[in-house]
Amino acid sequence: MGSVRWAFRCKSWTPSRSDWLFAARCVQPEEKERIGQFVFTKDAKSAMVGRLLLRRFVCERMGIPWTEIRLERSPRGKPYLADPPKISPHCDRSWSFNISHQGDYVVLAADRGVQVGVDLMKVSMPGSSSVPEFFRIMTRQFTPHEWSVIQSAGSEREQLATFHRHWTLKESFIKAIGTGLGFNLQRVEFHLSPEPLRPGSVLRQTKMLLDEEPEEAWIFEESMLDADHHVAIAMGPPDEARSAVRTLHICAYVGGRTEVFMISEGAGIYYVRALASRIFRNIFKTFHIQFLFCLPEFGLLACSSSSSSQPVHAAVVQ
Repeated sequence: MGSVRWAFRCKSWTPSRSDWLFAARCVQPEEKERIGQFVFTKDAKSAMVGRLLLRRFVCERMGIPWTEIRLERSPRGKPYLADPPKISPHCDRSWSFNISHQGDYVVLAADRGVQVGVDLMKVSMPGSSSVPEFFRIMTRQFTPHEWSVIQSAGSEREQLATFHRHWTLKESFIKAIGTGLGFNLQRVEFHLSPEPLRPGSVLRQTKMLLDEEPEEAWIFEESMLDADHHVAIAMGPPDEARSAVRTLHICAYVGGRTEVFMISEGAGIYYVRALASRIFRNIFKTFHIQFLFCLPEFGLLACSSSSSSQPVHAAVVQ
């Protein structure tokens, strides 16, 4: 079996004290501590269920004994199995998995041979603003085409449902490629399946544009757990899972010589690697650029910019 789709309705789970203590003993100590820091019981339950679902999946489908499972998080929060070759030579490493919790549910999605991202959203009215005001605040998160689809959906409830549908699609893609805050959501545009999305149906016809170019290799699976909860799953080939990262060649003027360097853009941040072994210290640009940090061990410097179309000039400090 090449796909796993699990959903757990946390709202229906009312663990006793002994049940909760047992569940806490089944997760890693640092996860137990993290879960214990949640203020609201609902959030703690969702987090606990998420970790238990991940561990069950790794145990049952990847062949790792429960007591030997070691889950870690990427810098962007994506869960992964730590050092699987050291854990077991029989571990099925072809799986990619992801998890999401929001509203009344926790969902897990996993597939073999692809990168996977899943997002779940419950349709609800904005708590502190009207729907038009909420949409105004979120204007920059969607393209003009997407807004035209959202705002032509019908009633305010239907518009919110379409909004959340687009949102889960974008988040599922971002989670699949392992990107987080800072990614310009207008870089991705979704063209929804013409088929209606309703509970019990699974749609896979939705298409995505990345930087206005069709991304045919990506598949998006949409479903509804009930009338209120939208789920989107993004699946992309491993070798294209970072297709949102663009590589640019730039000229850096150093000591009167012109040298070629590489810039990669991901999540709205530029990672600059010198083809030589020297480290960048300053970057200048026609438009705004903000120095963030330097990683000497990798020959990297990261900076943010308002535009990727302008020339970048860099100076190296020896």
